[in-house]
Amino acid sequence: MAKKGGDKRLKRQLAPRFWRINRKSSRFILNSMPGPHTRKFSYPIGVVLRDLLHVCSNIREVKRSLNRGLISVDGKMVRHPNFPIGLMDTVEIKPSNEFYRFVPSKGIPLFPIKINSNEKNLKLEKIKSKVSSKKNLYQYCLDDGRTFLSEESYNVDDTCLIELPTFGIKNHVQLKEGCIVIVTRGENAGNIGKVQEIKTGSFSLPKRVLVSIGEKTVELPIGIVMAIGLESSLIQVSN
Repeated sequence: MAKKGGDKRLKRQLAPRFWRINRKSSRFILNSMPGPHTRKFSYPIGVVLRDLLHVCSNIREVKRSLNRGLISVDGKMVRHPNFPIGLMDTVEIKPSNEFYRFVPSKGIPLFPIKINSNEKNLKLEKIKSKVSSKKNLYQYCLDDGRTFLSEESYNVDDTCLIELPTFGIKNHVQLKEGCIVIVTRGENAGNIGKVQEIKTGSFSLPKRVLVSIGEKTVELPIGIVMAIGLESSLIQVSN
């Protein structure tokens, strides 16, 4: 019979380089299933619970915890150990009442930081596309695949602060000169700086942003920066 669907496991040596795992133990490890985040920039929830947060000692315990509804992501229970965890996702460990947000840190695209319970339902989402709809509405697509309709006119690459799981727009940050951004990928991942200038793109170069980080100024593609506030971040994005 023909093979259906993607592989649920992959070789440890071929896992993304930022995964904080032991690559010399067993041959295979869980793979991220298709979902809100790409496999290249996500963790399977099973790897998160066993190898990053160490709340489970093996995959059998992971499956038991998920089946009992002890783990939720962005306010919703997750049942599959291959479910992908990506940028700005919040993982709730219900038995210990702990909450972790996955953010870029120290050159790593995804790193779990512990947050307070009053932020567990808040998430920053970058607008990836905008389409005009009927009745003076706009349809927006966010970086984790969520879509929504609104009468408000936002720009692509702006950031929305949303409340989950009900999905309400709490705030909006325009990507413009003077705003605060966080770098999401590359060697500067996790660095927070202020936008000095936005350069228009061309046929051969993408749209770029000049960001001052400490005493240096770097030029970055607009796709790897996320606006997080005007004077400071709207939510916690670092330790």
